[in-house]
Amino acid sequence: MTADGGPADDVVSAYAAPDERDVETSLRPRMLSDFIGQHRVREQLEVLLRSAQRRNRPPDHILLSGPPGLGKTSLAMIVAAELGSAIRVTSGPAIERSGDLAAVLTTLAPGDVLFIDEIHRIARPAEELLYSAMEDFRVDVVVGKGPGATAIPLDVEPFTLVGATTRSGLLTGPLRDRFGFVAHLDFYDAAELRRVLARSAAILGVRIDPAGAAEIAGRSRGTPRIANRLLRRVRDYAEVRADGYVTEEVARAALAVYEVDRVGLDRLDRAVLDALVSSFGGGPVGLSTLAVAVGEEPGTVEEVAEPFLVRAGLLARTPRGRIATPAAWAHLGKTPAPGSPAALAAGAAGAVAPDADDLFGGSFRAAP
Repeated sequence: MTADGGPADDVVSAYAAPDERDVETSLRPRMLSDFIGQHRVREQLEVLLRSAQRRNRPPDHILLSGPPGLGKTSLAMIVAAELGSAIRVTSGPAIERSGDLAAVLTTLAPGDVLFIDEIHRIARPAEELLYSAMEDFRVDVVVGKGPGATAIPLDVEPFTLVGATTRSGLLTGPLRDRFGFVAHLDFYDAAELRRVLARSAAILGVRIDPAGAAEIAGRSRGTPRIANRLLRRVRDYAEVRADGYVTEEVARAALAVYEVDRVGLDRLDRAVLDALVSSFGGGPVGLSTLAVAVGEEPGTVEEVAEPFLVRAGLLARTPRGRIATPAAWAHLGKTPAPGSPAALAAGAAGAVAPDADDLFGGSFRAAP
């Protein structure tokens, strides 16, 4: 697990492992013009920042939401760089007391950017202190306890707060309402990921052809962080097993070694689908029963495997339990039994023919 509570022990995790921080920093875009993807958000941010600069005032506070690995931290760094300001970085879990936050706020210089990652996890007393800091650039520090406690008002230099969250639904209304600019980051398409990979390959000195980049992009789950991690693993393979040049064939062979199949599923993902199909006839089956079948904790199946399987259209959650979709059967090269939920769904939407290629090669498109 990462410091922000996410799994980071597999090659297709969207969370950053602690030992990836340095390489991620080297790959981060420095300015908005370097940032690939998220065109709508980039355009809106550019207008916000340029307007603030012309008025010689800090821009409105910024909230960035979306799944991990899409560039929220990079955009926070870019905001500071575009403004020519210093940035202070902290995280919600690190702010346990209001005094922790007050210590940070009172040391900010005029125009600084304060970045709070996973802001939905900030402690409630600290969050309440943040309200007045965001609105009035003032904090009330309580000295003493009980009836003799005294609130001392302290001014805070004008600053811009950039908050990032992977779970915007957990933000309280009062906190969300104090952000003047709110943006949601979306998953990347294959073309955008190929551009990300080309840029990262140039920085890392990796020789890669367009077909090799396309092979990696197709298995990256729409997430630049995963694409960059897979690029590094494929680079390692190419240096040891090939001539250091990443082609489509080299990328495919490397990702087979790391057990990342043609749509980005890893060992756990395939184990969940295989158990659903082979042991339970495609479902429905309860989460706990499914977890026992794959030898994992229910929380691991629900939080690590299921989100992407659902997004890819391979698994569906129903009131009666989890079911494998027709696309899941096709991905595994199997045919659902007559009368099963998957067979009925396939009959209604048009049968999905199994792919002739193995799981680690070829192409795949989930059923609509």
